[in-house]
Amino acid sequence: MRQSVASEKAAGAVFLSLGPKLKPYLFLLPIIFFALSFVYFPFIRTFMYSFSQVNFRGEILAFTGLKNFRRLFTDPVFVTALKNTFRLTLTFTPLNLFCSLALALLAEKKRKAGMFYETMFIMPMAVSMPAASQIFKMLLEPTMGILNYKLGLNIGWFTDAQTALYGIVIVCLWIGMPFDFLLFLSALRNVPAQLVESAALEGAGYIRRLFRIQLPLITPTILYVVCTNVVLAMMTSTPVMIITGGQPGRSTVTLIYMMYTSGYQSSNYSLASCISIVTFACTFGMVLLAMVFERRGIHYD
Repeated sequence: MRQSVASEKAAGAVFLSLGPKLKPYLFLLPIIFFALSFVYFPFIRTFMYSFSQVNFRGEILAFTGLKNFRRLFTDPVFVTALKNTFRLTLTFTPLNLFCSLALALLAEKKRKAGMFYETMFIMPMAVSMPAASQIFKMLLEPTMGILNYKLGLNIGWFTDAQTALYGIVIVCLWIGMPFDFLLFLSALRNVPAQLVESAALEGAGYIRRLFRIQLPLITPTILYVVCTNVVLAMMTSTPVMIITGGQPGRSTVTLIYMMYTSGYQSSNYSLASCISIVTFACTFGMVLLAMVFERRGIHYD
């Protein structure tokens, strides 16, 4: 009896001594569970599907090696989707960076009317991407859209193969700018005022202060915005689904939209998984390239 009591006390002492060490890991258990269930397990399964023959039920029938990837890279639709995705990414990312930074510079100084126009700048955050897609589908309609009517234009924004992808970019910009505007506004307002004032007293003009003091000090925020914009642009699919359906002439087919049509409409899970892996590899490569420049031009304080 005494031995059992002593062993229980010893076990309790060990638990109490380990308690503070185990406590942080206990807090991590829920997020680890959700990450394994909804991120890592689906990724591993997608990776397996890309090298396998899969039926419409999602059951693996046979290992095919690189056959699915060879078939994918010889598909003209995939080549078009890859080009469109890179065009969209390389157009959206710098435009969104410039526009959101310009808005932040306009709103940097606190003014009496600042609350009003800052609210106007972030208003699109209250609108979902599907709703925004429907709105712009009506606004940019070539014959009845208000934009063409007010400006006296005759542009088929989503019906002309030359402009359809740029119409998708406009929708993405309207949705993407508000959050990045808030990030840049916060970063600019946290630049030490004494540095800017000292440079002004030394005779430095606004442009010189901007490029020599403010922008170098907010480069971590710029890097974050570039990386997130690259990811968002590479994953663009909702405006394509709602507005154009990949048309006209496949000019708006993106990788994620092709993955959707292959997997959910055609039940070709092997091909859809290959597209997912290629999209992940391209996105990871572009983000990694951005991180390479981090060591050269990013200033952390």
